Amino acid sequence: MKEKKTWMLNGFLALAITLLLTITAVFLLVSGSIITGILLLIVSILLFSGITVVQPNQAKVLTFFGRYMGSVRDSGIWMTLPLSTRKKVSLRVRNFNSKTLKVNDVDGNPVEIAAVVVFKVVDSARAVFDVDDYEEFVEIQSETALRHVATKYPYDTFEEEGYSLRGNSEEVAGELGRELQARLSVAGVEVMEARLTHLAYATEIASAMLQRQQAAAIVAARQKIVEGAVGMAQMAIAQLQQEGIVELDEERKVAMINNLMVAIVSDRAAQPVINTGSLY
Repeated sequence: MKEKKTWMLNGFLALAITLLLTITAVFLLVSGSIITGILLLIVSILLFSGITVVQPNQAKVLTFFGRYMGSVRDSGIWMTLPLSTRKKVSLRVRNFNSKTLKVNDVDGNPVEIAAVVVFKVVDSARAVFDVDDYEEFVEIQSETALRHVATKYPYDTFEEEGYSLRGNSEEVAGELGRELQARLSVAGVEVMEARLTHLAYATEIASAMLQRQQAAAIVAARQKIVEGAVGMAQMAIAQLQQEGIVELDEERKVAMINNLMVAIVSDRAAQPVINTGSLY
């Protein structure tokens, strides 16, 4: 199916013609021309049955005895084909908030995920005839696409490479929108935007994954601390040797580096020990 424009006439002109025919028919019935009056009255009733009102951002899909005749998109009052069935289709932009779904990511970890989909109908004929209920179709396909996209990525990557649901929300939203558009084009629906609104580990593994994230953060912080401690120890020894403050042999250098590394890397503040010499 493909939307097409149907025949239509200005509704105010049609109302005037219908009113004129009705008045003429009544006059003929009163004057004694019963057959002519009845025929004109039937014609006026048929013309009146074709008058319809279209609201802004709305379409009327016309069928005539089971055949699609076209759609009316222009707002206002119009006269279309008499005795036709007219189905209203909203062309307004709408939101669909999916339920919070529990799915497994690519690593098999259960996660909770939800999304919002912004869409509108661009082909009224497809929305009415190609699917049974396009609103329900949007809901089901949105949840199906969300599940499919969620299973292609891990919730989070603890390495630098690769996309993740948490770290690459823009890329995930873009892929979700493209997959939704491919699924919903059959219903004449255009996907304007798709965004994740909820993303979290499932409750049964949330505490374990939190510990893993904390451990990864601690390891990363320790790496930075060790890199800084090595640099500071090198700078200290190099500056002492350059300025000739003290002469250090290899054994004293190792001891000094060891003390500096312990003082810098330790979780607790270093407790200095002052050597006051022997009392005897």
